[in-house]
Amino acid sequence: MTEVKAAGGSDMAADLNGAMKGFVNELKGFREDIQKKMQSQEERMNMIDRKTAIRGRTPLSTVAEVELPHQKAFNAYLRSGDDDGLRGLVIEEKGLTVASDGGFLAAPQVAETVQNVLRNGASLRQLANVVTVESSSYEVLVDKGDMGAGWADEAASTETAPGGIERISIPVHELSAMPKASQRLLDDAAFDVEAWLAERIADKFARSEAAAFITGDGGSKPRGILSYPVALNAEAGEGQIGSVNTGELGDFSPTAPADALIDLIYALAAEYRANAQFLMNSKTAAAIRKMKDADGRFLWTDALAAGQAPQLLGYPVLISEDMPDMDVESLSVAFGDFRAAYTIVERPDLRVLRDPFSAKPHVLFYATKRVGGGVTDFRAVKLLKFA
Repeated sequence: MTEVKAAGGSDMAADLNGAMKGFVNELKGFREDIQKKMQSQEERMNMIDRKTAIRGRTPLSTVAEVELPHQKAFNAYLRSGDDDGLRGLVIEEKGLTVASDGGFLAAPQVAETVQNVLRNGASLRQLANVVTVESSSYEVLVDKGDMGAGWADEAASTETAPGGIERISIPVHELSAMPKASQRLLDDAAFDVEAWLAERIADKFARSEAAAFITGDGGSKPRGILSYPVALNAEAGEGQIGSVNTGELGDFSPTAPADALIDLIYALAAEYRANAQFLMNSKTAAAIRKMKDADGRFLWTDALAAGQAPQLLGYPVLISEDMPDMDVESLSVAFGDFRAAYTIVERPDLRVLRDPFSAKPHVLFYATKRVGGGVTDFRAVKLLKFA
Protein backbone atom coordinates (compact mmCIF):
# COMPACT_ATOMS: atom_id res chain seq x y z
CA MET A 1 0.00 0.00 0.00
CA THR A 2 2.89 2.33 0.76
CA GLU A 3 4.39 1.88 -2.74
CA VAL A 4 1.05 2.60 -4.40
CA LYS A 5 0.69 5.93 -2.54
CA ALA A 6 4.25 6.91 -3.50
CA ALA A 7 3.57 6.20 -7.16
CA GLY A 8 0.31 8.16 -7.03
CA GLY A 9 2.10 11.16 -5.47
CA SER A 10 4.76 11.08 -8.17
CA ASP A 11 2.11 11.17 -10.95
CA MET A 12 0.35 14.14 -9.37
CA ALA A 13 3.63 16.06 -9.13
CA ALA A 14 4.36 15.37 -12.78
CA ASP A 15 0.91 16.55 -13.83
CA LEU A 16 1.30 19.76 -11.81
CA ASN A 17 4.68 20.49 -13.36
CA GLY A 18 3.27 19.95 -16.83
CA ALA A 19 0.36 22.28 -16.13
CA MET A 20 2.69 25.00 -14.86
CA LYS A 21 4.90 24.74 -17.95
CA GLY A 22 1.87 24.98 -20.21
CA PHE A 23 0.61 28.08 -18.37
CA VAL A 24 4.02 29.75 -18.61
CA ASN A 25 4.21 29.02 -22.34
CA GLU A 26 0.71 30.44 -22.92
CA LEU A 27 1.56 33.58 -20.93
CA LYS A 28 4.74 34.04 -22.94
CA GLY A 29 2.82 33.66 -26.21
CA PHE A 30 0.19 36.17 -25.05
CA ARG A 31 2.88 38.74 -24.24
CA GLU A 32 4.49 38.26 -27.64
CA ASP A 33 1.13 38.81 -29.39
CA ILE A 34 0.55 42.05 -27.46
CA GLN A 35 4.02 43.33 -28.32
CA LYS A 36 3.50 42.57 -32.02
CA LYS A 37 0.16 44.41 -32.06
CA MET A 38 1.65 47.44 -30.31
CA GLN A 39 4.57 47.49 -32.72
CA SER A 40 2.22 47.25 -35.70
CA GLN A 41 0.08 50.13 -34.37
CA GLU A 42 3.19 52.26 -33.84
CA GLU A 43 4.35 51.59 -37.40
CA ARG A 44 0.94 52.67 -38.77
CA MET A 45 1.06 55.92 -36.77
CA ASN A 46 4.60 56.66 -37.97
CA MET A 47 3.46 56.10 -41.55
CA ILE A 48 0.58 58.57 -41.07
CA ASP A 49 2.92 61.17 -39.60
CA ARG A 50 5.36 60.72 -42.48
CA LYS A 51 2.62 61.19 -45.06
CA THR A 52 1.31 64.35 -43.39
CA ALA A 53 4.86 65.69 -43.08
CA ILE A 54 5.44 65.14 -46.81
CA ARG A 55 2.31 67.15 -47.56
CA GLY A 56 3.59 69.99 -45.41
CA ARG A 57 1.03 69.60 -42.64
CA THR A 58 1.42 69.16 -38.93
CA PRO A 59 1.72 65.46 -37.92
CA LEU A 60 -1.47 64.28 -36.24
CA SER A 61 -1.56 62.24 -33.08
CA THR A 62 -4.41 59.84 -33.78
CA VAL A 63 -6.02 58.22 -36.78
CA ALA A 64 -9.35 59.79 -35.81
CA GLU A 65 -7.84 63.26 -36.19
CA VAL A 66 -6.58 62.46 -39.67
CA GLU A 67 -10.07 61.69 -40.92
CA LEU A 68 -12.25 64.22 -39.14
CA PRO A 69 -15.72 63.91 -40.67
CA HIS A 70 -16.35 67.66 -41.02
CA GLN A 71 -12.97 68.24 -42.67
CA LYS A 72 -13.59 65.51 -45.25
CA ALA A 73 -17.11 66.76 -45.93
CA PHE A 74 -15.99 70.38 -46.36
CA ASN A 75 -13.12 69.32 -48.61
CA ALA A 76 -15.50 67.30 -50.79
CA TYR A 77 -17.81 70.31 -51.08
CA LEU A 78 -14.98 72.61 -52.17
CA ARG A 79 -13.61 70.16 -54.75
CA SER A 80 -16.75 68.77 -56.36
CA GLY A 81 -19.74 70.58 -54.86
CA ASP A 82 -20.87 67.43 -53.03
CA ASP A 83 -22.76 68.86 -50.05
CA ASP A 84 -24.45 65.66 -48.85
CA GLY A 85 -21.83 65.17 -46.16
CA LEU A 86 -22.22 68.72 -44.84
CA ARG A 87 -26.01 68.68 -44.86
CA GLY A 88 -26.09 65.43 -42.94
CA LEU A 89 -23.42 66.48 -40.49
CA VAL A 90 -24.06 68.14 -37.15
CA ILE A 91 -20.91 68.83 -35.16
CA GLU A 92 -21.84 71.33 -32.48
CA GLU A 93 -18.42 71.33 -30.83
CA LYS A 94 -16.69 72.20 -34.09
CA GLY A 95 -19.24 74.82 -35.09
CA LEU A 96 -19.87 73.41 -38.59
CA THR A 97 -23.50 73.89 -39.63
CA VAL A 98 -25.54 74.48 -42.76
CA ALA A 99 -26.31 78.13 -43.42
CA SER A 100 -30.00 78.88 -43.80
CA ASP A 101 -29.62 81.28 -46.77
CA GLY A 102 -27.14 79.34 -48.91
CA GLY A 103 -23.57 78.24 -48.45
CA PHE A 104 -21.94 76.60 -45.49
CA LEU A 105 -20.00 77.77 -42.50
CA ALA A 106 -16.35 77.06 -43.19
CA ALA A 107 -14.44 74.38 -41.33
CA PRO A 108 -12.72 75.73 -38.19
CA GLN A 109 -9.25 75.23 -39.70
CA VAL A 110 -10.06 77.61 -42.56
CA ALA A 111 -11.76 80.18 -40.32
CA GLU A 112 -8.90 80.17 -37.82
CA THR A 113 -6.30 80.65 -40.58
CA VAL A 114 -8.21 83.70 -41.84
CA GLN A 115 -8.51 85.13 -38.32
CA ASN A 116 -4.77 84.69 -37.68
CA VAL A 117 -3.94 86.68 -40.81
CA LEU A 118 -6.37 89.44 -39.84
CA ARG A 119 -5.00 89.65 -36.30
CA ASN A 120 -1.39 89.86 -37.47
CA GLY A 121 -1.95 92.31 -40.33
CA ALA A 122 -0.76 95.91 -40.31
CA SER A 123 -4.14 97.47 -39.59
CA LEU A 124 -6.04 99.17 -36.80
CA ARG A 125 -7.22 95.70 -35.71
CA GLN A 126 -3.85 95.22 -33.99
CA LEU A 127 -4.50 98.16 -31.67
CA ALA A 128 -8.28 98.35 -31.32
CA ASN A 129 -10.67 96.57 -28.98
CA VAL A 130 -12.08 93.52 -30.80
CA VAL A 131 -15.42 92.10 -29.65
CA THR A 132 -17.16 88.93 -30.88
CA VAL A 133 -20.97 89.02 -31.01
CA GLU A 134 -23.82 86.83 -32.20
CA SER A 135 -26.26 89.68 -32.92
CA SER A 136 -26.42 92.22 -35.75
CA SER A 137 -24.99 95.07 -33.65
CA TYR A 138 -23.05 95.85 -30.50
CA GLU A 139 -23.94 98.54 -27.98
CA VAL A 140 -21.37 100.34 -25.83
CA LEU A 141 -22.09 102.52 -22.81
CA VAL A 142 -19.62 105.40 -22.61
CA ASP A 143 -19.21 107.91 -19.79
CA LYS A 144 -19.49 111.44 -21.15
CA GLY A 145 -17.70 112.88 -18.15
CA ASP A 146 -16.23 111.94 -14.81
CA MET A 147 -18.59 110.78 -12.08
CA GLY A 148 -18.99 113.46 -9.42
CA ALA A 149 -17.22 112.91 -6.09
CA GLY A 150 -17.06 114.67 -2.72
CA TRP A 151 -15.66 114.42 0.78
CA ALA A 152 -17.81 113.46 3.76
CA ASP A 153 -17.56 113.03 7.51
CA GLU A 154 -19.79 111.40 10.10
CA ALA A 155 -21.96 114.49 10.47
CA ALA A 156 -22.66 115.36 6.87
CA SER A 157 -22.10 114.14 3.34
CA THR A 158 -22.03 115.97 0.03
CA GLU A 159 -24.43 115.02 -2.76
CA THR A 160 -22.52 114.33 -5.98
CA ALA A 161 -23.63 114.98 -9.53
CA PRO A 162 -24.28 111.90 -11.67
CA GLY A 163 -22.02 111.20 -14.62
CA GLY A 164 -23.49 111.27 -18.12
CA ILE A 165 -23.88 108.00 -20.06
CA GLU A 166 -23.98 107.73 -23.85
CA ARG A 167 -25.12 104.63 -25.72
CA ILE A 168 -23.17 103.93 -28.92
CA SER A 169 -24.38 101.23 -31.32
CA ILE A 170 -21.96 99.59 -33.78
CA PRO A 171 -23.67 97.54 -36.52
CA VAL A 172 -21.96 94.68 -38.33
CA HIS A 173 -21.68 94.71 -42.13
CA GLU A 174 -21.07 91.93 -44.62
CA LEU A 175 -17.54 91.67 -45.93
CA SER A 176 -17.13 89.42 -48.97
CA ALA A 177 -14.41 87.95 -51.17
CA MET A 178 -14.68 85.77 -54.27
CA PRO A 179 -11.50 83.84 -55.14
CA LYS A 180 -11.52 81.79 -58.35
CA ALA A 181 -9.99 78.41 -59.23
CA SER A 182 -10.17 76.05 -62.19
CA GLN A 183 -11.96 72.73 -61.85
CA ARG A 184 -8.83 70.98 -63.13
CA LEU A 185 -6.87 72.38 -60.20
CA LEU A 186 -9.57 71.31 -57.75
CA ASP A 187 -9.49 67.77 -59.15
CA ASP A 188 -5.79 67.49 -58.34
CA ALA A 189 -5.56 65.46 -55.10
CA ALA A 190 -2.16 67.00 -54.26
CA PHE A 191 -3.63 70.52 -54.30
CA ASP A 192 -4.46 71.72 -50.75
CA VAL A 193 -7.70 73.50 -51.56
CA GLU A 194 -8.46 74.50 -47.97
CA ALA A 195 -5.10 76.22 -47.45
CA TRP A 196 -5.41 77.94 -50.84
CA LEU A 197 -8.91 79.19 -50.07
CA ALA A 198 -7.97 80.44 -46.59
CA GLU A 199 -4.98 82.35 -48.00
CA ARG A 200 -7.01 84.06 -50.73
CA ILE A 201 -9.87 84.99 -48.41
CA ALA A 202 -7.54 86.30 -45.70
CA ASP A 203 -5.63 88.49 -48.16
CA LYS A 204 -8.76 90.15 -49.56
CA PHE A 205 -10.41 90.53 -46.15
CA ALA A 206 -7.28 92.06 -44.60
CA ARG A 207 -6.96 94.75 -47.27
CA SER A 208 -10.66 95.64 -47.20
CA GLU A 209 -10.81 95.76 -43.41
CA ALA A 210 -7.69 97.88 -43.02
CA ALA A 211 -9.03 100.54 -45.37
CA ALA A 212 -12.51 100.57 -43.81
CA PHE A 213 -11.19 101.01 -40.24
CA ILE A 214 -9.39 104.19 -41.36
CA THR A 215 -11.62 105.82 -43.99
CA GLY A 216 -14.89 103.80 -44.10
CA ASP A 217 -18.06 105.88 -44.33
CA GLY A 218 -20.17 103.60 -42.11
CA GLY A 219 -22.82 103.06 -44.81
CA SER A 220 -22.26 99.44 -45.81
CA LYS A 221 -18.91 99.10 -44.07
CA PRO A 222 -17.31 99.97 -40.71
CA ARG A 223 -16.96 103.67 -39.93
CA GLY A 224 -13.32 104.68 -40.14
CA ILE A 225 -11.53 106.75 -37.57
CA LEU A 226 -10.94 109.59 -40.07
CA SER A 227 -14.61 109.85 -41.07
CA TYR A 228 -15.71 111.51 -37.82
CA PRO A 229 -15.92 115.28 -37.32
CA VAL A 230 -12.60 116.89 -36.42
CA ALA A 231 -12.00 120.15 -34.57
CA LEU A 232 -9.03 121.91 -32.99
CA ASN A 233 -8.26 120.16 -29.75
CA ALA A 234 -9.13 123.17 -27.60
CA GLU A 235 -12.54 123.48 -29.32
CA ALA A 236 -13.49 119.80 -29.81
CA GLY A 237 -16.84 118.84 -28.32
CA GLU A 238 -18.83 115.63 -27.99
CA GLY A 239 -18.60 113.40 -31.04
CA GLN A 240 -15.55 115.25 -32.37
CA ILE A 241 -11.90 114.18 -32.52
CA GLY A 242 -9.41 116.81 -31.40
CA SER A 243 -6.62 117.84 -33.77
CA VAL A 244 -3.30 119.67 -33.58
CA ASN A 245 -1.95 121.72 -36.50
CA THR A 246 1.61 121.35 -37.77
CA GLY A 247 1.92 125.09 -38.44
CA GLU A 248 2.76 124.58 -42.10
CA LEU A 249 0.26 123.92 -44.90
CA GLY A 250 0.79 120.35 -46.15
CA ASP A 251 4.06 119.84 -44.26
CA PHE A 252 5.85 120.17 -40.93
CA SER A 253 7.17 123.52 -39.76
CA PRO A 254 10.60 124.15 -41.35
CA THR A 255 12.03 125.69 -38.17
CA ALA A 256 10.76 123.34 -35.44
CA PRO A 257 9.11 120.28 -37.07
CA ALA A 258 9.10 118.13 -33.92
CA ASP A 259 7.10 120.68 -31.91
CA ALA A 260 3.85 119.55 -33.55
CA LEU A 261 4.50 115.93 -32.53
CA ILE A 262 5.17 116.95 -28.93
CA ASP A 263 1.99 119.06 -28.89
CA LEU A 264 0.08 116.07 -30.28
CA ILE A 265 1.33 113.81 -27.49
CA TYR A 266 0.34 116.18 -24.71
CA ALA A 267 -3.01 116.99 -26.29
CA LEU A 268 -3.97 113.49 -25.16
CA ALA A 269 -5.06 113.17 -21.54
CA ALA A 270 -2.57 111.53 -19.17
CA GLU A 271 -4.77 108.48 -18.51
CA TYR A 272 -4.64 107.59 -22.22
CA ARG A 273 -0.93 108.28 -22.84
CA ALA A 274 0.19 105.17 -20.92
CA ASN A 275 -1.11 102.88 -23.71
CA ALA A 276 -0.86 105.33 -26.61
CA GLN A 277 0.70 104.67 -30.03
CA PHE A 278 1.31 106.54 -33.26
CA LEU A 279 -0.42 105.56 -36.50
CA MET A 280 0.86 106.71 -39.92
CA ASN A 281 1.83 105.44 -43.38
CA SER A 282 5.31 104.81 -44.76
CA LYS A 283 5.72 108.16 -46.55
CA THR A 284 4.89 110.11 -43.41
CA ALA A 285 7.15 107.86 -41.37
CA ALA A 286 10.02 108.53 -43.79
CA ALA A 287 9.66 112.29 -43.26
CA ILE A 288 9.44 112.00 -39.46
CA ARG A 289 12.32 109.55 -39.25
CA LYS A 290 14.74 112.24 -40.47
CA MET A 291 13.88 114.61 -37.62
CA LYS A 292 16.49 115.31 -34.93
CA ASP A 293 16.45 117.09 -31.61
CA ALA A 294 18.62 120.08 -30.65
CA ASP A 295 21.54 117.75 -29.86
CA GLY A 296 21.41 116.03 -33.25
CA ARG A 297 19.78 112.81 -32.02
CA PHE A 298 17.06 111.19 -34.11
CA LEU A 299 13.56 111.25 -32.63
CA TRP A 300 12.86 107.86 -34.23
CA THR A 301 14.19 104.69 -32.58
CA ASP A 302 14.30 101.45 -34.54
CA ALA A 303 13.05 98.20 -33.03
CA LEU A 304 15.68 96.30 -31.06
CA ALA A 305 14.23 92.86 -31.79
CA ALA A 306 12.06 91.16 -34.40
CA GLY A 307 8.37 91.70 -33.78
CA GLN A 308 8.84 94.91 -31.80
CA ALA A 309 7.48 98.22 -33.06
CA PRO A 310 9.75 101.20 -33.71
CA GLN A 311 9.31 104.13 -31.34
CA LEU A 312 8.82 107.86 -31.82
CA LEU A 313 9.48 110.09 -28.80
CA GLY A 314 9.14 107.00 -26.60
CA TYR A 315 5.84 105.71 -28.07
CA PRO A 316 5.34 102.73 -30.45
CA VAL A 317 4.54 103.36 -34.12
CA LEU A 318 2.26 101.22 -36.31
CA ILE A 319 2.69 101.66 -40.05
CA SER A 320 -0.67 101.48 -41.83
CA GLU A 321 -0.61 102.27 -45.55
CA ASP A 322 -4.27 103.28 -45.41
CA MET A 323 -3.43 106.48 -43.53
CA PRO A 324 -3.28 109.43 -45.96
CA ASP A 325 -0.06 110.97 -47.28
CA MET A 326 1.04 114.38 -46.07
CA ASP A 327 -0.97 116.96 -48.03
CA VAL A 328 -2.81 120.22 -47.58
CA GLU A 329 -4.95 119.89 -44.40
CA SER A 330 -4.50 116.11 -44.39
CA LEU A 331 -4.92 114.07 -41.21
CA SER A 332 -1.84 111.92 -41.71
CA VAL A 333 -0.85 111.06 -38.13
CA ALA A 334 -3.02 109.69 -35.35
CA PHE A 335 -1.95 109.29 -31.73
CA GLY A 336 -3.96 107.68 -28.97
CA ASP A 337 -5.00 104.70 -26.90
CA PHE A 338 -6.74 102.93 -29.76
CA ARG A 339 -8.01 100.10 -27.59
CA ALA A 340 -10.11 102.64 -25.72
CA ALA A 341 -10.83 104.80 -28.78
CA TYR A 342 -11.95 102.28 -31.40
CA THR A 343 -14.02 99.07 -31.17
CA ILE A 344 -14.19 96.37 -33.84
CA VAL A 345 -17.21 94.08 -33.77
CA GLU A 346 -17.35 90.79 -35.64
CA ARG A 347 -19.33 87.59 -35.87
CA PRO A 348 -17.19 84.44 -35.57
CA ASP A 349 -18.57 82.52 -38.54
CA LEU A 350 -17.05 82.45 -42.01
CA ARG A 351 -19.48 81.41 -44.73
CA VAL A 352 -18.50 79.85 -48.08
CA LEU A 353 -20.74 79.30 -51.12
CA ARG A 354 -19.42 77.36 -54.14
CA ASP A 355 -20.48 78.78 -57.52
CA PRO A 356 -19.48 76.65 -60.56
CA PHE A 357 -21.82 78.46 -63.02
CA SER A 358 -21.03 82.20 -63.07
CA ALA A 359 -17.47 81.99 -64.40
CA LYS A 360 -17.24 78.75 -66.38
CA PRO A 361 -14.90 76.87 -66.69
CA HIS A 362 -13.71 78.30 -63.38
CA VAL A 363 -15.29 77.85 -59.95
CA LEU A 364 -16.00 80.84 -57.72
CA PHE A 365 -16.00 80.64 -53.93
CA TYR A 366 -18.15 83.38 -52.41
CA ALA A 367 -16.88 83.89 -48.85
CA THR A 368 -18.51 86.27 -46.37
CA LYS A 369 -18.11 87.36 -42.78
CA ARG A 370 -19.71 90.15 -40.80
CA VAL A 371 -17.68 92.92 -39.19
CA GLY A 372 -18.21 96.48 -37.99
CA GLY A 373 -16.26 99.22 -36.28
CA GLY A 374 -16.53 102.69 -34.82
CA VAL A 375 -15.06 105.19 -32.39
CA THR A 376 -16.27 104.61 -28.84
CA ASP A 377 -14.18 107.17 -26.93
CA PHE A 378 -13.38 110.40 -28.76
CA ARG A 379 -11.12 111.60 -25.93
CA ALA A 380 -8.73 108.67 -26.42
CA VAL A 381 -7.33 109.73 -29.83
CA LYS A 382 -5.92 112.89 -31.39
CA LEU A 383 -5.02 113.72 -35.01
CA LEU A 384 -2.20 115.74 -36.52
CA LYS A 385 -3.48 118.09 -39.20
CA PHE A 386 -1.09 119.46 -41.81
CA ALA A 387 -2.46 122.97 -41.69
